[in-house]
Amino acid sequence: MQKILLSLCLCLFGTAGIAQNPTLDSLERLFQTATGDAQRLQWLEQMTNIAIGTDLKAALGYAKRGLQLAEAAGDKTWQPKFCEMQGRMHANHLQLDSAMLFFDRAMTGYTAIGDKKGQATTTFKQAWVYKKRNQLSQATEADLRALRLMEAIRDQEGIADALSRVAEDLYLQERAEDGLQYALRSIEIAERNGLQGQWVYSMRTAGFIQFKLRQPEQALRYFDQALAKAKTLDFTPIELARLLNDRGNALKHLQRYPEALETYRECLQIAEKQQIDMAISATSANLGEVYLRMGRYADALPYLLKAIELMERNGDFYNLEENYRHISKTYEHLGNFQSALFFERKSRQVNDSTLNAVSDAKMSELRTQYETEKKEATIAAQASQLSQQRMLQWLSFGIAALLGLLAFNFRRNAIARKKANALLAAKNQENELLLKEIHHRVKNNLEVVSSLLALQSAQIDDQGIKDAMQEGQNRVQSIGIVHQKLYQRDKLAAIEMKDYFLNLSESVLDSFGADDRVSIECAMDQLDVDIDTAVPLGLIVNELLTNTLKYAFPDGRKGKVRIKLEKNPAGMLHLEVADDGVGKSGLTHGTGFGGQLVALLTRQLSGTMREEVKNGTTVIFDFNLKKAA
Repeated sequence: MQKILLSLCLCLFGTAGIAQNPTLDSLERLFQTATGDAQRLQWLEQMTNIAIGTDLKAALGYAKRGLQLAEAAGDKTWQPKFCEMQGRMHANHLQLDSAMLFFDRAMTGYTAIGDKKGQATTTFKQAWVYKKRNQLSQATEADLRALRLMEAIRDQEGIADALSRVAEDLYLQERAEDGLQYALRSIEIAERNGLQGQWVYSMRTAGFIQFKLRQPEQALRYFDQALAKAKTLDFTPIELARLLNDRGNALKHLQRYPEALETYRECLQIAEKQQIDMAISATSANLGEVYLRMGRYADALPYLLKAIELMERNGDFYNLEENYRHISKTYEHLGNFQSALFFERKSRQVNDSTLNAVSDAKMSELRTQYETEKKEATIAAQASQLSQQRMLQWLSFGIAALLGLLAFNFRRNAIARKKANALLAAKNQENELLLKEIHHRVKNNLEVVSSLLALQSAQIDDQGIKDAMQEGQNRVQSIGIVHQKLYQRDKLAAIEMKDYFLNLSESVLDSFGADDRVSIECAMDQLDVDIDTAVPLGLIVNELLTNTLKYAFPDGRKGKVRIKLEKNPAGMLHLEVADDGVGKSGLTHGTGFGGQLVALLTRQLSGTMREEVKNGTTVIFDFNLKKAA
């Protein structure tokens, strides 16, 4: 496979019988007899770490118990640790949304107590999730941020780990020569400090990069050395399976196919015993490719079908395009030209969605920025007041143009969606995939816009302008979440609003750094709403949440926000956004633009709005969707 599956950030582990582990049984007895919460939390941490190598489900159970106990005890040190553990196990099962939710909670907790090591390890895991989602610019940014954290605390193992991950990022950017230099630096640090486990991972990364440099013999030497060292250490079976898979890849590229098949079968046996979908799909894909190269097409077909089934089911797009091409060739040789054409088209659709020149440019800029920071001892002088004023003028013009472009694109996309929806009932599965791809591309484009706003904001000193830029980012993000939800679910014509509001709330809280003192409750049942209604509703709630966080809870005050959305049989939507703050969070405060935007969107949905100030502020809307349509 040209894109070798890299998973240095999170170790994959399997599921064996927990009841047969005497160490865990002994620790469980110690936990039951422990007299204090601190000791119980330590036992739960040990049980989680041991169970990760034998029973992922049991490990998740221990981590949940640990988090519940830490929260009940009010222990701020242990809470983020167990959040990080839970996220790690969700990630191993490719439950990426759940994983990122727990990683975000862990990051908030580590930041609150000033634990930079915890922040760095969690950032590594967030970067891994970004890579699985093919969001490479976010992954690069996260890995470089983690590297800076490790350098700040002079953690040599962490620095070596981070260098290895940045090497992987450069490899994914088609910058293999640069990536190899980072990998060799990581190997050197690991050797100098006796970090044998990290040395294995760094050697593995160097082996991947040798593939990119078309040197499979050198790659095989790296993998063989890493595998030999891992067998002398306390590596779990699934970690050894990953190294076997690497060795099989090298043998495959050297056209030593019988040896490759034998190595892959050994790897697949471990993966199936441990019941890890990602390992099964990667190894099955490799077996299918070897049989394809050998001309044994009937033997290749079931392995490729199995790999694609698991990748599609789990949302693992990392090597999906390549496997679509492999199965298309297999069907072509078997004479099934209709299936061959179908998978060739799917391959092109996936490939098109990954070609994003702006993201590639941003990744290169991030890496260059890091190298510059390492070489320069001082920061350049700040721009003069005249330059700042000129920047403000250009920025104002840029924001106005950006909003106009967004409005135009939104209108154009709305027309395109209506036409697509009208044809959807008469079209086949290929059209459904195409519509999902449209939403995926729109979401990616909005992420690029958000990233550009963030980059521009970083160059500005005026806090008022930075706040306006942040609010603009939040508005773009609220629209992007809608398109993300659409391409992730089977029902393409509607958004499930409770889940959408939860994601939107988390995003706004994170942008204000208020998720540790303000909680948001969605007091509503599951409710599907069409996209042309969901986008204005999301923007309205975004503005209300922004005003609430800015004015309702001054001086670090804690509070709660309640979002309620109902739909009656007559087609009326009733929306309430209430807070228990100081009573100054309504639309009469904050930026005039936000209030005008809410009023405009309310009229667009043929709605009415009123505000009540009593024990906080409640803003109430009633929308006549039939009239709006």
